[in-house]
Amino acid sequence: MALRGRGQARRVADSTAVKAAARAGFAARGLIYVLVGVIALQIAFGEGGGGKQADRGGALSELAQKPFGSVVLWAVGLALAGMALWRLSEAAFGQAGPDGGKPSKRAMAAARFVFYVFVSYSVLSYAAGDKGSGSGSTDKRTEDVTAMVLKWPGGQWIVGLAGAAVVGAGLWIAARAVKKKFRKHLRTEAMSQKAQRFTDFFGVAGGSARGALFAGAGVFAIVAAVHHQPGKAKGMDDTLRSFADLPAGPWLLAVIALGLAAFGVFSWCNARWRKV
Repeated sequence: MALRGRGQARRVADSTAVKAAARAGFAARGLIYVLVGVIALQIAFGEGGGGKQADRGGALSELAQKPFGSVVLWAVGLALAGMALWRLSEAAFGQAGPDGGKPSKRAMAAARFVFYVFVSYSVLSYAAGDKGSGSGSTDKRTEDVTAMVLKWPGGQWIVGLAGAAVVGAGLWIAARAVKKKFRKHLRTEAMSQKAQRFTDFFGVAGGSARGALFAGAGVFAIVAAVHHQPGKAKGMDDTLRSFADLPAGPWLLAVIALGLAAFGVFSWCNARWRKV
């Protein structure tokens, strides 16, 4: 009975419905990143983003103001739930590819499952009318969490090590993007040369910008730990805005903003050609 049940679960994980849910999730993720990139670009050019946050909350607020915004929000939330379901199937049965069953990859899939459950829940809550859910400021949440951890015994070390880990993750994301490691997850045999070049460009640009954003947020967490000041930790919005204060000024923020939008386009490419 146990083997039969596992076989049925495996068939469900490999079903067309779960694959479609994964592709819908990539499409929804792409939309959010494109909107974040657009808001960040407005900030770079001195428009302040129209008072919006350059993070997921700002993207949801932007969607809500569009025609049929409520319908789109529900669609995005459900699509992200589909992404969570697909990640759960990867954690349970392994990813596509010869090394997809490695414990490390399955553990990563499990972590992503938890992340997308949270994101999907926050988006659906926002769509249902809880405007303090999905639209909450990442800066405020980051500061609150940092303040809580700093009160723990050894809190400074925990925050500092977490920040260092985020910096490392950012550098890892950027390096993998530059090396085009994402190709192994794509059905390149089904792609034309033009489609491969298109995907490579947006994959490298998008992954590099996303990695830079992660690394920047990690640096601020380390600074918060060193000074024991939770206010120095920054979420996505404040981290992006901080790029405008560097010597390159708003042009660097503009490059990062375009890179995040590029990652959104790359996510759409994944929706079409990802191995699921």
